[in-house]
Amino acid sequence: MSDNSLFEPSINTAIYLKSISVKYQIPTEPIKNFKEYVIRYIQGRIEHKEILALKNLDLEIVQGEVFGILGRNGAGKSTLLKVISKVLIPSNGRVWVRGEISPLLQLGAGFHIELTGRENIYLNATLLGHSRDEIDEKFEAITEFADIGMFLEAPLRTYSSGMISRLGFAVATAWQPDILILDEVLSVGDVAFQEKCINRMKDFRESGSTVLMVSHSIDQIRSICKRTLWLDKGEIKMLSLTDEVCQTYQKALSVN
Repeated sequence: MSDNSLFEPSINTAIYLKSISVKYQIPTEPIKNFKEYVIRYIQGRIEHKEILALKNLDLEIVQGEVFGILGRNGAGKSTLLKVISKVLIPSNGRVWVRGEISPLLQLGAGFHIELTGRENIYLNATLLGHSRDEIDEKFEAITEFADIGMFLEAPLRTYSSGMISRLGFAVATAWQPDILILDEVLSVGDVAFQEKCINRMKDFRESGSTVLMVSHSIDQIRSICKRTLWLDKGEIKMLSLTDEVCQTYQKALSVN
């Protein structure tokens, strides 16, 4: 459960959350499409129920930490990452972050299927805030990491989903961030590419970046994370050293 006692960020704190709650309102009855929603809304025939995706959550993550997040589908993991990334404003509580955040909540976001791999590298990196000169400097390293070969000059619509994921990850991690947030992105691609991704995360860890990582792969969490949070129904079920959390989480999965 979340500890409601007052705490303040220390000099080594990278991310600080206090009393965070996120409430969603969803219709009590299924609605087929937007047109039906508008008609029923005008008629005053829509009733909502409130869902608490996160419940009065406190969390502190230190600079340079690689932090894992485990939990079943619907536990609130993605919602938590969106709150930290400031993509989502919490219903209650406060968020404090030191440094710039690079969120990889969806690989390949911002790509255009009719543009080539080369053009998409420049487009995506520009959307991430990098200048033309900065992209030129990193271009060779990006293409080498993505390993898409002759497809570099082909339109993105000719790529497999794995190739798009490789290119997206290569662009997003070409520059070392203060805080990197990964939502299930290391589950894409083949085993060899996943290993390259994990090694890059380890390099970031050694260089002092803070990394938050959501994954369904307990082995991936174990291989890179020092501490891990087990999130269940929007609440902290357990927060401790990674091995302890993973063992307890695996036991719970086997029972259920």
